[in-house]
Amino acid sequence: MKKKEPDVQFAVCVNNTDYPASLELHKIYRALPDDDAAADGDLRIVDESGEDYLYPADWFVLVKLPQAVEESLMRAA
Repeated sequence: MKKKEPDVQFAVCVNNTDYPASLELHKIYRALPDDDAAADGDLRIVDESGEDYLYPADWFVLVKLPQAVEESLMRAA
């Protein structure tokens, strides 16, 4: 049976203040579900290190991508 991926969303970085090595402006990142982080105004983002970290949610704009693009981004992960 194929393992189901978590409900991943995608977000574009619009602010990388203090983290230019971890976040590239205007790049699409995977945003992982994290209700506790969201309650605090944060998003759990898989950044340039390949690990997930919390960043302010207002540094990103969530986007809905075509399925083919989402699949391509998930394969690249």
